[in-house]
Amino acid sequence: MTIPDGAARPPFEAAESTMVSLDDGDIHVCQDGRRDAPALLLIHGSMSSARSWDALVPLLTGSHRVIRLDLLGHGRSGKPADRGYTTPEQARRVGVVLDRLGVEHAVVAGHSSGGAVATALAEQRPGLVTALVLINTGPSLDAFVAPPAPAITPAQWPPSDEQIRRFAAPAFSRPGFEIPDELLDEVRSMTFHTLTTTMQATTEYLRERTLPDRLRTLGRPLLVIFGEDDRRWRSSSAAGYRVVPGAKVEVLPGLGHTPILEDPSRTAVPLLAFAAEHATRAH
Repeated sequence: MTIPDGAARPPFEAAESTMVSLDDGDIHVCQDGRRDAPALLLIHGSMSSARSWDALVPLLTGSHRVIRLDLLGHGRSGKPADRGYTTPEQARRVGVVLDRLGVEHAVVAGHSSGGAVATALAEQRPGLVTALVLINTGPSLDAFVAPPAPAITPAQWPPSDEQIRRFAAPAFSRPGFEIPDELLDEVRSMTFHTLTTTMQATTEYLRERTLPDRLRTLGRPLLVIFGEDDRRWRSSSAAGYRVVPGAKVEVLPGLGHTPILEDPSRTAVPLLAFAAEHATRAH
């Protein structure tokens, strides 16, 4: 769907929303901003979708072609039960989507487990990824904080709003912050299989090798943004990324696991500065 310039846009709607058909499932893609601007790819985390970036996107489109997608198993993308959901497989699909869109270079930002997918994409396609931004992405399993809420079981699927809020509470730390209803719907749209399989995939990827260890040999510019009050990954672990040559680490006081929703403006400042610095190769 394309909305003419100047037309009123309903909330949470991208300027262009399309489906890209791959051999192993359809991928939902959103695009905003000028098509001739440097590409900035945003990859969501677990139990989420492209809509998790909605509040941040308007702050980025003045200088970038902003591309978001729903990873397979999430949002409006396909949810096949007979396909692989490992982190490298998800990254491969992202690379194919960018190829289909004609994107040759992009700054890639990932939130939470989306940062692991971004890292895997850089491993597979170093010529495609100009620079990396990891937002509240735990560097290793040692940094993970076990959730206090019990896990959702197959018998409870699809979960109620209250069950989702309780399960996902550690993802938000600002007092009184409520998970948007739109994102609750995105969780419910997943199958129990895709929910558990994709979350386990991140665990396996980190168990094989920590992210700083993977990134230190890639030679890609790296920005790490972390909400200081994260209750899912210890924010002190962000320092572990400093082993990556030239890595920049920004810790945001008063914010939790999802600064892209909690305070989009503060999140956009370091993200835009970093993306502008590395945008020359992104055309």
